[in-house]
Amino acid sequence: MKLVNKNDVEKNVVELEISVPADEFEAAVQTSYRKNVGKVNIPGFRKGKAPRKIVEKMYGEGFFWNDAVDALYPAAYEAAVKEAGIVPVDRADIEIVDIAADKGFTFKAKVTVKPEVNVKEYKGLKVERPSTDVTEEDLNNELAGYQSRNSRLVDVDDRAAELGDTVTFDFEGFTDGVAFEGGKGTDYQLKLGSGQFIPGFEEQIVGKKIDEAFSVNVTFPEEYHAEELKGQPAEFKCLIHKIQKEELPEIDDEFVKDISDFDTLDAFKDDLKKKIAERKEADAERTVSDKLAEMVADLVEAEIPQCMFDNEINASLNDFAQRMASQGMNMDQYMQITGTKIEDLRNMFAGRANVDVRLRLALEKIAELEGIVISEDEVNAEYEKFSKEMQVPVERIKSDAVTENIMKELANNKAFECVKAHAEMTAPEAKKPAAKKPASKKAPAKKAETAEETAPAKKAPAKKTATKKAADGEAAPAKKAPAKKPAAKKPAAKKTEENKDAE
Repeated sequence: MKLVNKNDVEKNVVELEISVPADEFEAAVQTSYRKNVGKVNIPGFRKGKAPRKIVEKMYGEGFFWNDAVDALYPAAYEAAVKEAGIVPVDRADIEIVDIAADKGFTFKAKVTVKPEVNVKEYKGLKVERPSTDVTEEDLNNELAGYQSRNSRLVDVDDRAAELGDTVTFDFEGFTDGVAFEGGKGTDYQLKLGSGQFIPGFEEQIVGKKIDEAFSVNVTFPEEYHAEELKGQPAEFKCLIHKIQKEELPEIDDEFVKDISDFDTLDAFKDDLKKKIAERKEADAERTVSDKLAEMVADLVEAEIPQCMFDNEINASLNDFAQRMASQGMNMDQYMQITGTKIEDLRNMFAGRANVDVRLRLALEKIAELEGIVISEDEVNAEYEKFSKEMQVPVERIKSDAVTENIMKELANNKAFECVKAHAEMTAPEAKKPAAKKPASKKAPAKKAETAEETAPAKKAPAKKTATKKAADGEAAPAKKAPAKKPAAKKPAAKKTEENKDAE
């Protein structure tokens, strides 16, 4: 391989001219002949036994050239990229410019490269760190959660339905006096005020009594999933069979014995305080990291190619599709059910992609400025971790590309920790919200979930799996050209690859 020329054709776009010598080309053509001769029928020869010269005489000198080019150009391109000292952030467009049996071939690779990046004043960033003090409000809210989860429903027969009650009822929906499909339910349980049904439905049940027949009049939303019902007025004929209210248990020693391994309320509270403190500490760390990530991303001074953002969005879409597939749903089904389009999903991921790309560029620059070096032991430790997670031997994971990604990821993480270590943490303004005290009503208790099951965690910033492919934008291989049959002398230019209805 020889790098013939390197040209900056536009901002952040480079064109490399690369030649592959005749001897390498001839070896690849011979390999292609041996691989493909069995597919060729030549009169007078058994299948797969025709000499190469006979095949080329019948089908043209360039019959095996395209396959040979496909075999050679990726490695030639990668070598040229290293020699040119560029960092591609997208797949390259490949064009064959010259090819001959006695000369080899020459091709051009046009590729978008990583932009020049400047990051200033990344040390001393001021960020507000949420308080991790456990307040009386925190404790009472936690206890109220246990109380609610261990409540029971008791029958009410001396009054009409109220918001918060659970009603068991029948309903049937009509549009223009005609019952519509999917609009009927029997002995359906609904908590009034839960927002489970379309807007306006649940509120009209309030004030109705057991065995009282009544109608609910609503209009289906314009974005409703059933096309024939969008924006249509409807009447639901209803009949209540049962009204139930929530009865909460008393928070005392007996309640604590029923739901935990503790014997006293005080001991249970002490344990809750510890768990709340641990959770608030973790939440505070995530919040600080999220805020710092956005601040660091905003420090980037660079002309960032649009393809870097597009690749990040594509990677997010692929991850999302895999999550949907793990739940037994493909993307077409998801979009049909939710009424979304692929453009809506891309827009949904665009904001995060904008931050992630800029953050990654900033951290790579900070790692460079700080002289961060990743040791072989650190890389090997990551491989061991991946091996355990994936339950495959390290040898099956290990490659130059994965090692490079691991080193970049570890360097970026260290750069972020450097920013965090030098950040100035400020305390939040004092607030005095009223604590929500647990209700004081007695009822038999049920077993409850643990305190750790509350409050879902936010996504931590600046973390990506090191084995993730070049959708992240860096060191992407050239686009593979589709197989074509070249002409005998100079082939044409080789181009890029590339619930119910009431609910």
